[in-house]
Amino acid sequence: MDTIQFYTDLGFWHVMDWQGLDHLYFIVTLALPFAFKALRQLIGWVTLFTLGHTLSLIGNFYAEISISGYVIELLIPITIALSAIHILLPSKKKKGINNRLFFGTLTLLFGIIHGLGFGRYFQLLLPEDAVSTSLFSFALGVELAQIAIVLGVLVLNRLVLHYLKWKEIKWSLFVGAMILSQALGMIVERV
Repeated sequence: MDTIQFYTDLGFWHVMDWQGLDHLYFIVTLALPFAFKALRQLIGWVTLFTLGHTLSLIGNFYAEISISGYVIELLIPITIALSAIHILLPSKKKKGINNRLFFGTLTLLFGIIHGLGFGRYFQLLLPEDAVSTSLFSFALGVELAQIAIVLGVLVLNRLVLHYLKWKEIKWSLFVGAMILSQALGMIVERV
């Protein structure tokens, strides 16, 4: 039971870590264009992230996948920037984009990339006698944290759009520009 609790907490705080905001930025850009009626779809996308992240951790542990840490660390903010740019596009430009496919693919890809970035460190933490339990518990923690972020974004959307009466485009531009600037800063920092 201690193993399950430890790795669930580790997964949760891995996402909620204020030292590495990449999860937060990505999940915010994923959830921002939606309201509570899309919660099921958002949870599906978040689960795709967790699946990609977990597959990378499994691949790294069992197959010792070796991809340049530099490339992975550069791809993480690029993925965040792409999702932020999507928020900033006017609705006319988005008409040709299948949102379900776009967000689903981007989320799975981001999960894989981020899992590859975290995999080497995580491999050092895994006890050989409880690999499956540890991986599952970690994934559960990641999933719970991401769902908490999605719910937080949806509540914030509701407050800003319905109670503060901001226009949706103004809110999207404000948050999208803020996250894009952070992602671009991360890219420049890592180049």
